Amino acid sequence: MTVLAESPARSGPDGAPGGGRRLVDLLLRARELSIFGALVVLVVATTIANPRFLSEQGVKDIFLNASILVLLAVGQTIVVVTRNIDLSVGSVVGLVAFLVGSFVSGTETNLLVAVVLGVGIGLACGLVNGLLVSFCRVPALVVTLGTLYVIQGLQYRIAQGEQISASEVPDGILSLGTGGVLGVPYLPIITVVVMLLVGYYLRSYSSGREFYAIGSSPEAARLAGIPIRRRVLTAYLVSGALAGLAGVLWLARFGTVVADAANGWELTVVSAVVVGGVAITGGVGTVYGAALGALLLTTIGSVLVVLKVNSFWQQAITGVLLLLAISVDRLLELRVARALKSRTRHSADAPGAPGAAKAGAGTVTKGKDS
Repeated sequence: MTVLAESPARSGPDGAPGGGRRLVDLLLRARELSIFGALVVLVVATTIANPRFLSEQGVKDIFLNASILVLLAVGQTIVVVTRNIDLSVGSVVGLVAFLVGSFVSGTETNLLVAVVLGVGIGLACGLVNGLLVSFCRVPALVVTLGTLYVIQGLQYRIAQGEQISASEVPDGILSLGTGGVLGVPYLPIITVVVMLLVGYYLRSYSSGREFYAIGSSPEAARLAGIPIRRRVLTAYLVSGALAGLAGVLWLARFGTVVADAANGWELTVVSAVVVGGVAITGGVGTVYGAALGALLLTTIGSVLVVLKVNSFWQQAITGVLLLLAISVDRLLELRVARALKSRTRHSADAPGAPGAAKAGAGTVTKGKDS
């Protein structure tokens, strides 16, 4: 008897069956909505306690402060979904801000030149990280922690205790951090455009979905013919380039740059990404969720300042949110695994399924032999 097997279910970007992909998307959407809800509750409660919190300048400050963090979170998301991490982004921001500031100091350098220089430095740092992780196969944690300290040492050596003051930076660059369009500052506009472009690429292009496939199952991705090394290298290049752009925006935003600019931001960026629903184990998450996580952490910092609470609590709250996010990721992972297992079992037991047909054929054969 001939048995016709059913075609396999369509796979999602992480290699899960179509039903599993839909379940993951549903859970991610619920996660992002919960972050947005928490953000709304936080803002409303703070506004009740201090009505000046939602003043026009207060809202602008929140979005300006969040812009650079969101930009770094977008780049970090691409790296984390491939089961890697980039701890050097904060150091890259500081290095780029100081080098570009030194380059344009006392000149009338064009803004485009400053942006190209900053992105180029970030790309160089990302290239070193990407080559060591993807082609030399050194663990990402070790590589990026090492480059973090190397870049910091290089930055202190170049600075030699000096600083870049806002009076030395050309007005064309400073206007990027202070100006805007129709009352909306340039920095949030740039960040939103980058976020939408990266999010659309990851969602709509097969090469973008391959990043998720690598994070979901590197072995399956390799068997499927996905160029894992090139994709991981690309992830670090994008992260480095966005960190370089963030360094230029840092210079435009603050004007004054010291040797330890953005020091410690790497952990804040990772926290924002994980809180935003990007699984630290890879394969799951969106840049939109990471952006919401960054906005939530920035808002918490602003709320504590408005309520005159010790800044220590910001770090404590960030740590608690990070632990909660990792715990939720683990619970969601187990839930998805159980759901997929249940779907597979029900499909195998259903009438007409390949397993059921084979079992029926075996029973008929046994009857003839007896």
